[in-house]
Amino acid sequence: MADKQNAWNPNDLPDLAGRTAVVTGANSGIGLRAAEGLARAGAHVVFAVRDVERGRAAAAGVNGSTEVRRLDLADLSSVREFADGWEGRPLSLLINNAGVMMLPQQRTRDGFEMQFGTNHLGHFALTNLLLPHVTDRVVTVASGAHRFGDQKIHFDDLNLTSNYSPTRAYAQSKLANLLFVLELQRRLTEAGSPVRATAAHPGWAATNLQSHHANPLMRLGMAIGNRLLAQDDRAGARPTLFAATEDIPGASYAGPDGLGEWRGAPTLVSRSRAASDTVAARRLWSASEELTGVRFPLEAAVRG
Repeated sequence: MADKQNAWNPNDLPDLAGRTAVVTGANSGIGLRAAEGLARAGAHVVFAVRDVERGRAAAAGVNGSTEVRRLDLADLSSVREFADGWEGRPLSLLINNAGVMMLPQQRTRDGFEMQFGTNHLGHFALTNLLLPHVTDRVVTVASGAHRFGDQKIHFDDLNLTSNYSPTRAYAQSKLANLLFVLELQRRLTEAGSPVRATAAHPGWAATNLQSHHANPLMRLGMAIGNRLLAQDDRAGARPTLFAATEDIPGASYAGPDGLGEWRGAPTLVSRSRAASDTVAARRLWSASEELTGVRFPLEAAVRG
């Protein structure tokens, strides 16, 4: 890994010719910038997006090999359709990037709280359904927001029906992302799989994600922050690319190296105590299997 005098940047990406990567939410923001970086390094990049037309428009501006496939993470039938259509092709990299942030209270098609259902459960199902084809790495984009609020998974009310707030729901979904990576890596290791599960967060990156906050005052504050404090989406994508290609341990977490991890060159960063709780990670996995009906495909090789 690079030091401060030789900070890591996308020019450090290895040659990815002959490899295939799936990037969810690749039609804008850090997902698009991550897709651009992977394609520029020679990978064939699949834009897994809810809006195919927007995905095609985005992919048309990328220099490299791309294709666009429909995926709505808020609809488990769409997740299954995407996975069923994979047709056994080797998949080097799965980048779980797509997400929603601090929305008014609403539900996915399957009845889950939208942020938990999209950010966590959709990617949980997608990963396990595609995992038999993955050859190298699964990267899940989390957030420093996993440290917000009460910092726990509300196992007695995962949909937060009795205590909803946009920030609490988002924080829970991002904490779930990190617990998912922790338990996924445990299971991969126990199953003897060479695949690694890693996580990344972009710091404060100026994207359109912040424009969806349920509170108009918060939207205004985030818009100002985007102008004054944030790094751009290309810089925000660097931790994702770092986590996808650097030789780092499974369950590692990458983020910017600057003050407060808001911006800077990618490096390995710490996670909260709650995001390191192996008991909660196993409990969340079991709950996620029950809710989605999707199980770890190497289950027979895993104890517990």
